[in-house]
Amino acid sequence: MSEPVIRIENLGKKYRLGQATGGGARTYRRVGDALREAATAPARWLRGGRQPAAPDAADFWALQDVSLDIHQGDVIGIIGRNGAGKSTLLKILSRITEPTTGRIEIEGRLASLLEVGTGFHPELTGRENVFLNGAILGMSRAEVRNKFDAIVAFAEVEQFIDTPVKRYSSGMYVRLAFAVAAHLEPDILVVDEVLAVGDVQFQKKCLGKMSEISATQGRTVLFVSHNLGTIGALCNKSVLLRAGRVASLGPTHRVVEDYLSGFRDDATHEVTFKPDLTQPAGLRSARVSALDPAGQPGSFSVTADIRVTIAYSVHRDARGLNLALCLKRNGTPLFLSFDTDCSPELTDHRPAGDYVAELLLPRILKAGSYSLALSMGFTGLGVVDRRDDALSFDLEELGVDYSMKSYEASRVGEIACPIKWELRRGPRE
Repeated sequence: MSEPVIRIENLGKKYRLGQATGGGARTYRRVGDALREAATAPARWLRGGRQPAAPDAADFWALQDVSLDIHQGDVIGIIGRNGAGKSTLLKILSRITEPTTGRIEIEGRLASLLEVGTGFHPELTGRENVFLNGAILGMSRAEVRNKFDAIVAFAEVEQFIDTPVKRYSSGMYVRLAFAVAAHLEPDILVVDEVLAVGDVQFQKKCLGKMSEISATQGRTVLFVSHNLGTIGALCNKSVLLRAGRVASLGPTHRVVEDYLSGFRDDATHEVTFKPDLTQPAGLRSARVSALDPAGQPGSFSVTADIRVTIAYSVHRDARGLNLALCLKRNGTPLFLSFDTDCSPELTDHRPAGDYVAELLLPRILKAGSYSLALSMGFTGLGVVDRRDDALSFDLEELGVDYSMKSYEASRVGEIACPIKWELRRGPRE
């Protein structure tokens, strides 16, 4: 096997978290308090007084003892719950932040796309930022000029290329930033979840480009996403981070299964959406649970209905808002259903408030491992954010098998299925 292009050894990143003293109660200081302390400090010193005790600090390890070898041509998916350390790892690889412990060796040029606007100067035009990014990657002006037309065509921003990027929408920002990162021939391409800001068609275009530069050009791709379907389709290997440590490493299908298995003991899982994407409705999170007819979590029987409950809050009146639940078996979508199926009037106008949606999964599923994906969207815009890790559970075959062959994996795609929803206003559980 060839030498790795990225070698990570015992990598750790520690942050210092402020923690108030005195019984654990958190206190907040005003600007006036700080100015008063500064003004009286000389007098306290002359009287032999002591400076006020500094607040205690706690250590938080965002990453700890991470060791990986990544080879040329690998397309590596990095998955894990929010706060697992995925973005911290990419920031260290991109030299945005320094590690606390360990070392990293990187062979070749690395381009990263971590947040909207990363590496772009807002006052410069799109054209100027393309050349600026090329210079950062170590490319000559002639090399960037040769790639310029392909970059602009891929990003579909020809009309605005001489406009300062501070006037771009987030989608335009991402299109141009990805086009620059993918076309300026980096040896290693690092992409965080930022692609979710783009429309569905552009996301497919980006995923196709990442597959192309890996398969035909032998370049290495590191990709962070909560969309496990995309991870499975794009990545030949994956890494599961759990609480800042490597919990699983290997073929993507096995790592995804390890990840989903971590939810099966949870009766309820909190799903957090991206704040910038949910702004029109102020819908920040939803609480998802799956229970058997007796109200118990865990493994379920194919002979019994499963009640799925989704509780969430809409913080401002919204138009066209809907939540969709997709049931998957081994990563393959079986069917898709919307919470507005039972209340079409909410599609046009959904008042602010707390909502609880319940649905019964019918007895048509065969034994196996299942996962629930929760997505949020708006009429006319489609899905704006999706979480494939909403919840996972097992179905066991106890005597009678109520499986239906028509819902086997051979039917690929999100299939509309008549499931009865009950959507009501009420306190978020």
